[in-house]
Amino acid sequence: MPDRLQRLQHWTRQQLDWPDVELSPASADASFRRYFRVRQGDTSYILMDAPPEQEDCTPFIHVSELLLGLGLHVPEILARDLDQGFLLLSDLGTRLYLDELEDSTADRLYGDAMGALATLQTCGPQQGLPAYDRTLLLNEMALFRDWLLGTHLSLTLDTGQQEALQQSFELLADSALQQPQVCVHRDYHSRNLMVSSHQNPGILDYQDAVIGPFTYDLVSLLRDCYISWPRQRVEDWALGYLELAGQSGIVRPDQVNEQQFLTWFDWMGVQRHLKAAGIFARLNHRDGKPGYMGDIPRTLGYVSEVCSRYAGLAPLGQITEDVIGRL
Repeated sequence: MPDRLQRLQHWTRQQLDWPDVELSPASADASFRRYFRVRQGDTSYILMDAPPEQEDCTPFIHVSELLLGLGLHVPEILARDLDQGFLLLSDLGTRLYLDELEDSTADRLYGDAMGALATLQTCGPQQGLPAYDRTLLLNEMALFRDWLLGTHLSLTLDTGQQEALQQSFELLADSALQQPQVCVHRDYHSRNLMVSSHQNPGILDYQDAVIGPFTYDLVSLLRDCYISWPRQRVEDWALGYLELAGQSGIVRPDQVNEQQFLTWFDWMGVQRHLKAAGIFARLNHRDGKPGYMGDIPRTLGYVSEVCSRYAGLAPLGQITEDVIGRL
């Protein structure tokens, strides 16, 4: 057993006072964090292993405390050793949204998720988290250019294409920054939501939370990189959330109409999906994690479909179509 795993096992025995502790993998993660489950009878806990030289647990702890204070269903931190990068957490179970979403369950599950999202946006912090500013938005989209086009496809854009791509990035950032700014989970999708018998959903992987555009988490949820739905159904869900957001005071009726909202929603999705496609390529080439490459066609399919509806994004759509053809 590797030394770090032995230290984690020893630390867990000390925290739980269980002489026999066996660790089993609980989930994969796109970062350097690892998660294990430890169980005794009907009692189980989650262990986060976050090597301090590669991961900082402080944001996770900070956001956990914020979300618990809102009454959202997130893991409780039961013990911590930041010098070693170990956290002992309550266990939210094994029922991923991704595994249980289907035609007959989607309205209920998404309804619960949007209810929790409204709580986050209505009651969540308006300061004390990083800003989802222009620099961050543009840096994220640059991952698409650098890792998918450059590293993965070895695709060289001509000067006109480079300018068109950068102009599209700027337009998408403008759209994001025009929106009401709220607390943003930043990875609010079916692999980070757990089906729970009470306080559904359980919410995971929120340590990168920021203050940013109010459609970001909604489009992450409804135009998920890992599962897709017909456009009309997605728009119906999204407009239902707009109504909820108006009732909750997240947006004012005079601040956005349905057409403007759907444009924000569409364009926010393009920004996110460009970032995600770049991250998937980076995970493959830099981190030796090829498992996300199969999700790139779906992810870029969203980009292509949206770009076909907006003249201002047509040049980006052409580049995306070329990329899809090369995958």
